[in-house]
Amino acid sequence: MLIRVKANLDNLRAEIESFLQSRGIAVFHGVSSGDEPPSVCWDTEANADYRAFVAAAESAGVRLMALYANPFDEEVIDEALERLADSGLAGAERSAMERRLREMRRYDGATCQIELSFDHPPRIYVFDLRTEWFQELSDMLDEIDAARDQPEPPGHGYFSKN
Repeated sequence: MLIRVKANLDNLRAEIESFLQSRGIAVFHGVSSGDEPPSVCWDTEANADYRAFVAAAESAGVRLMALYANPFDEEVIDEALERLADSGLAGAERSAMERRLREMRRYDGATCQIELSFDHPPRIYVFDLRTEWFQELSDMLDEIDAARDQPEPPGHGYFSKN
């Protein structure tokens, strides 16, 4: 879920960690494994305050919460530019994406995503907060991948000799 947040979530990450510790909740500094059992995502657009998420966890008896802070690495931009070069996108759309991707290099090292989660069988409950620019990057990557997956039209790349 996306909410409008600052370009860098470093201060918020520290605030969340302190808050969890003050509530007696152990912090597990995790990395998303991708192998998830069924999960439920908190609606950060309607309720972006992490404190409400923590309160719900406490009500469920949670004493351990995973905290993941994703630091942005500009190598993602290099990979995105390579994927864009291999895509079927062209013209103004491609130029605009290239320009925007290059602008995003300024976020190198910034925390672009914070994820809090806890396990309460049979589900994992997730609070996922992203910067606006990181969500924009994710959307661009989806668009680039969709363009790469499009089959080339018949005769593409061939010139008539007539």
